[in-house]
Amino acid sequence: MRIGIIGLGLLGGSIAKTLKQINSNHSYIIAYDNDVDILFTAQKENIINEFTFEINQKFADCNIVFICTPVLYIVDIVKQLLNYVKKDCIITDVGSTKSDILVNVKPIIDKSNKGVHFIGGHPMAGSEKSGYLAASDYLFENAYYIITPYEDTPEFMIFILQKIIERLGSIPIVIPATFHDYAIATISHTPHIVASSLVHLVKSSDTKDHFLHTLAAGGFKDITRIASGDPTMWENICISNKAEISDSLSSFIEILTLFKDKLDNNDTSALHTFFNDAKSYRDTFRSGVKYTASKTFSMLIDIKDRPGSIATIATILGSNSINIKDIGIVNHREFDPGILRVVFSTEHERLQAHELLLNHNYILYY
Repeated sequence: MRIGIIGLGLLGGSIAKTLKQINSNHSYIIAYDNDVDILFTAQKENIINEFTFEINQKFADCNIVFICTPVLYIVDIVKQLLNYVKKDCIITDVGSTKSDILVNVKPIIDKSNKGVHFIGGHPMAGSEKSGYLAASDYLFENAYYIITPYEDTPEFMIFILQKIIERLGSIPIVIPATFHDYAIATISHTPHIVASSLVHLVKSSDTKDHFLHTLAAGGFKDITRIASGDPTMWENICISNKAEISDSLSSFIEILTLFKDKLDNNDTSALHTFFNDAKSYRDTFRSGVKYTASKTFSMLIDIKDRPGSIATIATILGSNSINIKDIGIVNHREFDPGILRVVFSTEHERLQAHELLLNHNYILYY
C-alpha cells in the first residue's frame, strides 16, 4: 500500500513509525514536511521511503493520504492534492475539529469529479510534546480514533480506513462531525483552555521570588500538563471550533459562578453536594467507556509495588492465551483498593483472568 503523509510531526511521524514497525514491506510511505531536516532524518531511519519538498506528482499513486498539519491548512492541502491523486484515493486528516473542514472540503471534492474520497479523522492520542522527535510507534495503541465520513461516503471506503486505523492499534469509532465537535469541545478543547488559564493564574499571582512556581508541583503539574501543547495547533483549533468552544466555556463559567455564590454564602451543604456529585461521576470512569462500539472490560489487582509483579501477572495471563488490551499502574492510589488496572477486550477474557488470578491468591476489585 502506498501511503502519503503530509506533516511529519507528532501524529504524522507516529503514523509512519507505527506502519513501518508493523510491516515495513507492506507500507511504502511518501512524506512532505516544511522541515527539510526532519524529512532527511525520517528517511535515514527507514521510517519513510521517499519524500518531496512540495505537494506534487509523488502522491499520485497513493491509496491513502494522511494530512497531519494544523487544521487551518487542511482545506488548502486537499485542493493541492486533487491535482495529483487518482480515483478511489482516500484523503483523511487528523485534526481535532471536523465540521468546518468537512463543510469546506465537500464542494471541492464534488467539483473535482475524480472519485476521490475525503473522510475526516481524529485520533484521540497525543502528548504535551510535539514534533517528529516526540513521535513513537505506540502512540495510537488502544486509543480511540474517531472517523467522520460524509453521508454519501461509500461503506467500503470507510471500511478500508477502519482497517488501517486498526493496524495502528487504535479503536475506530464512526460518528457525525457535528457531534464530534460538540463532544471534543467539552472533553478536550475546554480542558486545555482551563489548564492554560490555571497556569496564567499562578504566573500572574506569583511573588517576586517565584514562591508559587516552586510549590506548583504534584497535582498542579498533573492537571496543567496539557498546557504545554503546541500553541500554533491550539490557536488553529480554537478558531476552527469557535462556536462549540464558546458554548462550552459559557457552561463552564456558569458552573464556576454558581460555585462562587455557594462559597460566598457559606453554603456548606451545597459545597459538599458539588464535590460529592463530581466524585461520584468521576468514579464511573474506572469501568471505561460505555459506548457500545468500544466497550472495555477491566479489573483492579491489589499487588505489592515490587520488581517483577507486573511481569508475573502478564505471564499467568499470557500462558493461558488471555490477551491484555491495556495495563497500567494506579500511581496515586486514587481508589482505596487495587494498584494495577488491567483491561481486556471481552467479558469472557475478564472472567477467565478473574478465575486464574484468584487461584493464584490475588485480591481483585471492579
